[in-house]
Amino acid sequence: MKKGDLFWGAGLLVWILILVIPASRVAFITVTDAHPYTGGFVKFAILASMGDLLGIRVLKGEWVIPKGVFYKALIWGIIGMMVTLVFTVFMGGAAAAQAAGRLPFKGSNLAQAFFGSAIMNVTFGPMMMVFHRFTDMYIDEKYDTKGGKVTLKELITKNDWNSLVEFSWLKTCPFFWIPAHTIVFLIPSQYRVLVSAFLSIALGLLLALAKKEKPTKIQAAI
Repeated sequence: MKKGDLFWGAGLLVWILILVIPASRVAFITVTDAHPYTGGFVKFAILASMGDLLGIRVLKGEWVIPKGVFYKALIWGIIGMMVTLVFTVFMGGAAAAQAAGRLPFKGSNLAQAFFGSAIMNVTFGPMMMVFHRFTDMYIDEKYDTKGGKVTLKELITKNDWNSLVEFSWLKTCPFFWIPAHTIVFLIPSQYRVLVSAFLSIALGLLLALAKKEKPTKIQAAI
């Protein structure tokens, strides 16, 4: 076990303790309910970045701070704010569609959670993945070119569209995110964004394992 393993584990333990200890849990929920976008930003900026670090640790066998880690954490934070909004939009939208007879099983919490998750992950999900992929690539290119100009055309050309479509959209969306978010939508609303951020840690691990098996086919994705 390396020193970095202890630091990473300690960081995760802090989050767990915040949720386990009643006083800190109540304070945490109170603050995040009062400031949902700030809460979503902080949760994803920290936890999703931890997922990135864990993925690199598994892939390379050592802890490596990625290029532009601060800016990548900022992007994760923005995604956290997006997630905070769309969770409400898609869950509320699914309930409204059920009430209007546009979707079946009106009154079923499980059906509402599944429909909200499924619709979100075949509409918002793929576009969010593109946003994350291209901002990540932009940051990497900026550091590789030492601040040189990076054009959207260059990023489109360099992007591995096969991995984005085949792995991120056609595999992680239906087989990971739809089931995972269905479960997330069944838990109390104040925990949903946080649990989703924790899931990004698990996904970082899965992506790293996939890269080890197919290093030339699968690139970084959400």
